[in-house]
Amino acid sequence: MKNLPLVKLLQLLLFSFTCASYANDNNQAASEISKACVSTSKSEPQVEPKTNSAYFDRLSLQKKSSFDPYVITPHKMTYLLPFSVSDNMNREVYEGIGQWGEEIQSLEAKFQFSLKIPLTQGTIFTEGDSLDFAFTLQSWWQLYNQELSRPFRETNYQPELFYTAPLAWQPLGGQTNMVLGFEHQSNGRTQMLSRSWNRLYYIFTFAKDNYAVSFRPWWKIPEGSKATTPDESANDNVDISDYMGHFDLTLLYKWQSIELSFVGRRNFKEHKGGMELGITFPLSGKLKGYFQYTNGYGESLIDYNHSQQTVGIGIALTEIF
Repeated sequence: MKNLPLVKLLQLLLFSFTCASYANDNNQAASEISKACVSTSKSEPQVEPKTNSAYFDRLSLQKKSSFDPYVITPHKMTYLLPFSVSDNMNREVYEGIGQWGEEIQSLEAKFQFSLKIPLTQGTIFTEGDSLDFAFTLQSWWQLYNQELSRPFRETNYQPELFYTAPLAWQPLGGQTNMVLGFEHQSNGRTQMLSRSWNRLYYIFTFAKDNYAVSFRPWWKIPEGSKATTPDESANDNVDISDYMGHFDLTLLYKWQSIELSFVGRRNFKEHKGGMELGITFPLSGKLKGYFQYTNGYGESLIDYNHSQQTVGIGIALTEIF
């Protein structure tokens, strides 16, 4: 019984040592956590570097989100024109197809849907390059034509495979890149209304601040004869280059919330070609209005050798750049 105080003293010392050790461990962990928090709070957020070009900034943002499964990456513009009117509707091409030649209306709807899908991630040959697949659909819809049951007058399908790479050349302090691609375009029709062609193209783009310029020459891949044409020695639109030319020139400009685009084609030998002018403007929130004017040959494949002017108004679902 006399040894009881000594035992209690030893128990008290052991308890004190255990508490001190536990507190020391906790203080050390808390200190480490505190240091980590301070380090994190002091570190600056990572900011994506920007170029001096609105055009290439957009391409950079698209590339960052291109592998997001919930994001559809645009290629060309996506728009809907409920009202598009022609001053010289191509009726001759529909002669012999029911009453189409007589009852086709000059007022119709037009829309375009375009997307691209990346096929590679990371560097192929040089930093920043990529290989992509794209698909563009354009359709001309006789929406207001009750006599013909509101048919789709023409639809063009355009798949592409292309390689994109930045260039080191920076003239005038701007940015440049190049695109090398293959493109098929067809209207999916048969017999006398069938139109299609295949092209290899090269694009050089220069962009700075709020404008961009692209030059795209192409080479039409020769095609064999088709059984649906009256002339067995030629395809359905062997002379398409006479009207569509061998290149196009694209100009883009952004002024505040208004964006403008111009695309021009020309065959200087045949003195034929066409152009397209587009203007987007704000409506409400992210919704943008879109005005389009075309002049010349080739507004659609069925009209490749037919000259006309068209004016359309509607909405743009993607920006020009």
